[in-house]
Amino acid sequence: MTAPNTLGIDFGTSNSAAGIAVAGRPWLVEMEPGEKTLPTAVFFEEASRSMRIGHSATRALINGEEGRFMRALKSLLGTPLLQEERRLGGERLSFATLIARFLAEVKRRAEAATHMEFTHALSGRPVRFHSKDKDRDVQAEKDLRACYLDAGFQDVLFMYEPEAALRAAAPAPGLGLIVDIGGGTSDFTAFEQGENGATRILASHGVRLGGTDFDRQLSIRHVMPLLGRGSQIRNAFGGGTLPAPNRLFNDLATWQMIPFLYTPESRRAAQDLAANAVEPEKLARLATVLEDELGHELAFAVENGKIRANGTAPQSHIDLKLLARALSVPLDSAGMSQTLAEQTTAIGACAAETLAQAGIAADRVERIVLVGGSSLLAAVQAEMRALCPNARLETGNAMTAVADGLALAAGTAFA
Repeated sequence: MTAPNTLGIDFGTSNSAAGIAVAGRPWLVEMEPGEKTLPTAVFFEEASRSMRIGHSATRALINGEEGRFMRALKSLLGTPLLQEERRLGGERLSFATLIARFLAEVKRRAEAATHMEFTHALSGRPVRFHSKDKDRDVQAEKDLRACYLDAGFQDVLFMYEPEAALRAAAPAPGLGLIVDIGGGTSDFTAFEQGENGATRILASHGVRLGGTDFDRQLSIRHVMPLLGRGSQIRNAFGGGTLPAPNRLFNDLATWQMIPFLYTPESRRAAQDLAANAVEPEKLARLATVLEDELGHELAFAVENGKIRANGTAPQSHIDLKLLARALSVPLDSAGMSQTLAEQTTAIGACAAETLAQAGIAADRVERIVLVGGSSLLAAVQAEMRALCPNARLETGNAMTAVADGLALAAGTAFA
């Protein structure tokens, strides 16, 4: 029986990619000219029913075009929010439909680039979509399967993302650990390779914690106080004050929750807080962000500040000129590591648990293969070095390892 044409797809929280194997090597589709990875983002133009994805969607947001931008939709899998509908481009659409349309466009572009029809998909998935809720974890895969079928695929198989990345790693004898820090989850695979390159997977484990959680923590700690988080609000029905409620700030700092804030109720709540605030100028910024739908621009500013702080510049900051001219928040590497200490400690604990499940002492690990953009953070790498002091860190294929591995495995997935 001939194996069906199968596309390997890395559908990520922040970025996506797709490919196949050609002459035994991974070949990733150029989803946009010169780009093999595509931001997992969509933009609906105000005046039409067209949906733009990837860098085109991000440019539309940055250029101030009229429409609705969404990112981190993968984080909604397994939750009731996935089936909520919004009016977009003249239609009422659920977020599940948006994911299906995104995947359908990935399929279409791959078929145009390869002149092949892909009837099947091999998709990456985190080891745990939801690490604290087994039922939601099961539901998330069911949701994603339904999205692939709605996108036009006849069938889909799933592979753990760190195990896919292992397929793309250069073989080396000894004990190793894949550390895959994605946008929404952190996943780990402990493995052993022999002299002949034969690989044995010893354990895989994961936690619902990733790069978007880093952004959220940085935003809550460093940016949201400038919008009134922690500020005192006068009691409208008596004396005294109370701290501003945290919900609006927490949701505004969370990529996938931003679209849910652009409602009359949220805007009125922000305006009421500003009217009774001891520091009205701060709460007025919150009201402006919701009224002008600047939440994603604010999130991008935090993400860019995170990237700068992880660089070599002696001084870096989060640029907040979208809120006020010359407004910024200092953020250097040391300060960022301190802010993210709880998150990186949790990642280290999950990695240690993976090794415990595999029956490996941490000091026996000889190599750590880092995967995903957030694995390049100095704080994450310091945590891995502390856990496995004798391991060398490999970062050469961090951005595309999962997609490469899925591309290599796609051809035989349904054989």
